[in-house]
Amino acid sequence: MKQTLVKISLFILITLVITSCNVIKRVGENEHLLTQTSAYVNGKKNTTEEINNLISQHRNSKLLGFPLRLHIYNLARKNRDSMFEDWLDKKSKRRERLTKKLSKKQLDQLKTSSIGFNNWLRKTGEAPVIVDTIKTRKSKNKLDGYYFANGWFDVKTTTKITRNDNQRATIDYNVKTGEPYILDSLTTNIASPIIDSLYQKGNENTFIKKGNQYKENDFTKERERLTNSFRNSGVYHFTQDYILFELDTIGTGKKVNNLTQIGDRIIRNEDSVALVDFKIYKIKEVNIYTDDNFGSKNKTIQDSVYFDGYNLYSYGKMRYRPKALTDAVFISKGSIFKDIDRTRTYRYLSELKTFKYPNIIYEENENDTTLTANIYLTPRKKYALVYNFDVTQSNIQSIGFSFSTSLIIRNIFRGAETLEASAIGTIAASKDGANNEDPFFDINELGADIKLTIPRFFFPFKTEKIIPKFMSPSTRISLGFTSQTNIGLDKQTVNGIFNYRWTPSKTVTHSFNPFNVQYIRNLTPKNYFNVYQTSYESLNDIAQVYNENPLNVDNSGNLIIPNGADNFTSEVLGEETLLVPEDDDYQTVNNIGERKNRLTENNLIFATSFSYTKDKRESLFDEDFSIFKIKIELAGNVLASTSRLLGLKKNDDGRYELFGVSYSQYIKTEFDYIKHWRLGGNNILAMRSFFGIAIPYGNSSNIPFSKSFFAGGTNDNRAWAVYDLGPGSSDSNNEFNEANMKLAFNIEYRYNLFGNVKGAFFIDAGNIWNVLDDVSDDNATFTGFSSLKDIAVGSGFGLRYDFGLAVFRFDIGFKTYDPSYKDRNRWFNDYNFGNAVYNIGINYPF
Repeated sequence: MKQTLVKISLFILITLVITSCNVIKRVGENEHLLTQTSAYVNGKKNTTEEINNLISQHRNSKLLGFPLRLHIYNLARKNRDSMFEDWLDKKSKRRERLTKKLSKKQLDQLKTSSIGFNNWLRKTGEAPVIVDTIKTRKSKNKLDGYYFANGWFDVKTTTKITRNDNQRATIDYNVKTGEPYILDSLTTNIASPIIDSLYQKGNENTFIKKGNQYKENDFTKERERLTNSFRNSGVYHFTQDYILFELDTIGTGKKVNNLTQIGDRIIRNEDSVALVDFKIYKIKEVNIYTDDNFGSKNKTIQDSVYFDGYNLYSYGKMRYRPKALTDAVFISKGSIFKDIDRTRTYRYLSELKTFKYPNIIYEENENDTTLTANIYLTPRKKYALVYNFDVTQSNIQSIGFSFSTSLIIRNIFRGAETLEASAIGTIAASKDGANNEDPFFDINELGADIKLTIPRFFFPFKTEKIIPKFMSPSTRISLGFTSQTNIGLDKQTVNGIFNYRWTPSKTVTHSFNPFNVQYIRNLTPKNYFNVYQTSYESLNDIAQVYNENPLNVDNSGNLIIPNGADNFTSEVLGEETLLVPEDDDYQTVNNIGERKNRLTENNLIFATSFSYTKDKRESLFDEDFSIFKIKIELAGNVLASTSRLLGLKKNDDGRYELFGVSYSQYIKTEFDYIKHWRLGGNNILAMRSFFGIAIPYGNSSNIPFSKSFFAGGTNDNRAWAVYDLGPGSSDSNNEFNEANMKLAFNIEYRYNLFGNVKGAFFIDAGNIWNVLDDVSDDNATFTGFSSLKDIAVGSGFGLRYDFGLAVFRFDIGFKTYDPSYKDRNRWFNDYNFGNAVYNIGINYPF
C-alpha cells in the first residue's frame, strides 16, 4: 500500500510541476500562440491529410490532449551558459569555494552538463507555434493552387485570424471552390507522321478524357505516358519538352478545350536551328566491355568474342562465358531502340552481384538511323570475406549474440554464379529454461552452410518462353548443417534446398522449391520430462494414485526421469494398472505419451513448396502500402507413392520409413496480409491478418514440431508469452504449446511522441487449434465456427525508439479476453500490470 501511495504522490507531483508551467511562457508580448487551425471547404470542415498538409502552421502537438512537448520546451532556459556564470558569481566566493571542492575541471563539467541538459529540453520539446501572417498567406496560396490544379478555376480562399486577450489565437481558412471545369474538346497538332501514328495507336490509354473534371496531374501523367510510349517505340531523340498542352476556357461555359501539340525534332547547330521529323532508330551493334575500369582508357583490347549478335571485349583474358552475360542484356542487335530494354539491362546486371553498377551509353551512327550500344562492366572482386556480429531477440530468446563469417566467390564457374560458404556461432539466453540451475546462456548453436546462386534457371529445358528473362529468374542451391543445444532438448539438423525465384513485376515475387529436404535428429530425448515440467507433474500426480511398480519411483515416491516416467506411461497404455481407456486419467497419460513421442522423434521431411508475394512498398520508408503472401507446401507424397510401388513394409506404427526414420506427409498453407494507412503527420494505422493450417495424412497423423504453429510472443499476441497461448481453450499446461492451425489478427495505431520516440496502442487477437490430426482433446480442437469463441484478445500500449536502421520496441500486453477460463467470464479477468506481459523487440511486429 505504501508503494502505491508513493507512486500516486509522485505522479501528482510531476503533473503539478508540468501543468504549472505557463504555455505562453516563451510567447512574446505582441505575439499569439496558435491553438487551432481549421479548413472549411464550401462551408464544411475538412480534416483530410491532403488539405492539412497544405497548411503551413498547426498548433503544437498534443499527447492525450496535453501539449507535453511544449511544456518540456518551456522548462528550458535561455542563455543557460551565462546564467550559470551569473549563478557562480551571485554569492561571493561561491566560485572559489566550488573550485576548491570540485576542482576547476569538475566545475567546467558541471557547467557542460547543465547546458547539455538544457539543450536536451529544447531539442526534445517543441517551440511554441506563433501566428505568422506570412505563413498564413502562404497557406492560402497553397489552398488556391491545389483546387485550381484540380479543376476549380474560380476558387477563392479567405482567412480569419482570431486573436484573444490571453495571447492565444486561432486561424480559419474558408475555401469557396465554385463549379469545377470539365474537359470538352480534345484535339491534336502533331508535326511528325511517325509520332502521329504512334499517338493514334496508343490513344486508348490516355489519361485525358472528354467529360472528366480537369486535373493537372492527369496532364502530367499523360506527358509521361506519351514520352515512355514513344521512347519505347524507337524514337530515340524524343523528350517530354516536345509535348505542349494548350488550354482554352474563354467563353466555354465551365468547359476546358485542350489542344495537344507535338512539334518536330529540333537540331541546334552553332549558328542555326533545324526542324526535322522524328525517326525510328534501330540497334546496329551491341558491345560489352567485360572488365572496364578507370585505368582501362589507355589500354588496348586483348581478347574478344562474337556471340549471338553481341561483341564481347576484354582488356585481359575473357573471364566470363559469353552466354552468361548476353542473357543479362535486353538490348539486342537489329531491334528498335527501347528505353525499357536499357532499364531491364541495368537491373539484371546489378542483380548478378558480379559487377558494380553498369554504364550503358548509346552512340548515334552517321548517315543512318542506327545506334551502337556500349555496355561497360566493372567487375567486383572475385573473393570477398564478410564478417557479421548480431545482437538478436526472438520469441524464445531474451537476448542472443551471433557471429558469422562468409566467404563469397563470384563468377565461380565463369557464368556469373556466386558461391557462398558460411559459418555461424550463436549463444543466447532462453525465456524459459529447463530448470533454474541452467546457466544464463542456455542456448548455443553452431552451423555451416554452402549456397550457390545461378542467375538463370538451372533446368534441362529452355524456360524463357514461359518465364522470360526480364522476370530475373534465378536458381539457388543450398546445403546446411546446424547443431543446437536448446534449453534441454538438443538437436542436429541437416537441410538441403533447391529453389527457383522470379519476379513477374515490380511488386510480385514467386518462389518455388521443388526440393526442400530436412532431417532433424533429437539428441537428448531422455531429457524430455526435465524440459516439459508441466507434463511431468501431471503424469507424476496420476502415478501417486495408480503406480504399482516400485522401480518407477524414487525414495520420495516421485517418478524417476526418464525410466520411471516412461515405464509408467507404458504400463498405463498397456492396461497394466487400474486405469482403463474410458478413464480421464488414462486419456491424460495417453496425450502426454503421444506428445512426448512426437516431440522427441526424429523427423525426415521431403517437401515441395510454392510462395507468392505481392509487396506494394515503394521504399523502406513507405508507410502507406500492403503486402500479401500465400504459401503452399506438400511433403512426403513422392516418397509415399514410391514406397507403395516398391511394396515396402510399414513399421509397427503403420508408417513407411526411409533410412530408419518415418518420413512426414502433410499439406500446409499460409495466408498473410499486412496493410498500413498513413493517417496524417506521423500517425499510422497498421493491420495484419494471418491464417495457417497444416493437415497430416498418409504416412503421418500429426505435424512435425518445426512445421507447427504457436501463438503469443513479441511479434504475435503480446498479451501472452511465446508458446503460452492455446491450443483452443485448454489451460496451457505445456511449456511449449503448438498446434496445426492458426488464426491471428493485429491492429496497431502508431503515433509520434517527440523526437525519435514513438508510441502505439494495439489490439491482438487469435489462437491455435488442433484439427484433423491425432489430438482428441475437445478444448484444443477446432470443430467449426463455434470454436471461434476461443479467439483470445489482448490489448496494450508500447514505446518505440527509432535509431534509423532499427527500431527498439517495448510493448505491454494485457489479457483482455482469455479463452482458458472456459465456461466462466472471460473478459478482463487478469487485466492489470501484475499479469501483463512485457515484450522487448527489435523493429515493428508487422
